[in-house]
Amino acid sequence: MTTLPKIAVTMGDAAGVGPELCLRLLADPEIRKICTPIVFGDRVAMIAVSKATGLPMPTEERSIVNSGLIGADQLRPGKVNRLTGAASFAYINAAIDAALLHEVDAVVTCPINKEAWNAAAIPYPGHTELFAERQKTERFCMMMTSPAFSCSLVTTHCGYFEVPQLLTTELILEVTELTHEALKKIYGRTPKLVMLGLNPHAGEGGLFGNREEETIIAPAVKLAREKGIDISHPLPPDTAFLPSRRAQTDGYICMYHDQGLIPFKAFNFDTGVNITLGLPIVRTSVDHGTALDIAWKGIADVSSLLAAVRLASKLACSN
Repeated sequence: MTTLPKIAVTMGDAAGVGPELCLRLLADPEIRKICTPIVFGDRVAMIAVSKATGLPMPTEERSIVNSGLIGADQLRPGKVNRLTGAASFAYINAAIDAALLHEVDAVVTCPINKEAWNAAAIPYPGHTELFAERQKTERFCMMMTSPAFSCSLVTTHCGYFEVPQLLTTELILEVTELTHEALKKIYGRTPKLVMLGLNPHAGEGGLFGNREEETIIAPAVKLAREKGIDISHPLPPDTAFLPSRRAQTDGYICMYHDQGLIPFKAFNFDTGVNITLGLPIVRTSVDHGTALDIAWKGIADVSSLLAAVRLASKLACSN
């Protein structure tokens, strides 16, 4: 009998939809056929959400690694809370510890609240940076993936004014290589990639911007092609996601956060998965936030978490 991969699923911020998503995941019979999910979180939060929504609690004690960090009287659904922020940070670290000790085969993360992390004085802008630092990884990037197409980000959590200063040919090439390697593993063939420009009309021959397309982005394309990567020249972002282009594209290399995530979520919100490329362990995540406005109401859509767990299981088995 083939041993199913063990997938650590961090509960995310207890004030959001994370506990509900975990309850729905653990109750899904199809997921149990492909992996053994283990939730890293607080049992008291899952019990409270179970009572509020009518979703069943898992009967197996091993389904939950209980941190015991939150008391029932500290839970405030739908409210930003430094205590739930600090707890969500602890769940992730516990899951990373388990992965590094080979106690689990992959980590899947439910959404955190960045405002709650800030209130708890946690010095990371998000999951990606924490995973990279914990695993001493300097070569990494964030990729949103779906059956339709993927978007990798050269820069992530920074202001727009910072983006041109952060872009380098070396960084763009690195993200391109990581994306090529990941999609080749997912699809089992050489992927077709599109490079996006930074400026409107991809700079219009230097009329817009500071010639980033000519001096930074195009040289990365040239180097990538020399390495056998199938990638376009820098294209205008406003036409790169038209149906005809999407139909022949597996992945987009995006210069900044919203350049990739706005079109990606517009087309793939229910099926999208966030994956951190370049890590020694497999890490995927849902492609949405904590959804505080619908927390604990029993209406959260679990599709993205199911997709994230399926992809983590597939990648864990191929490692």
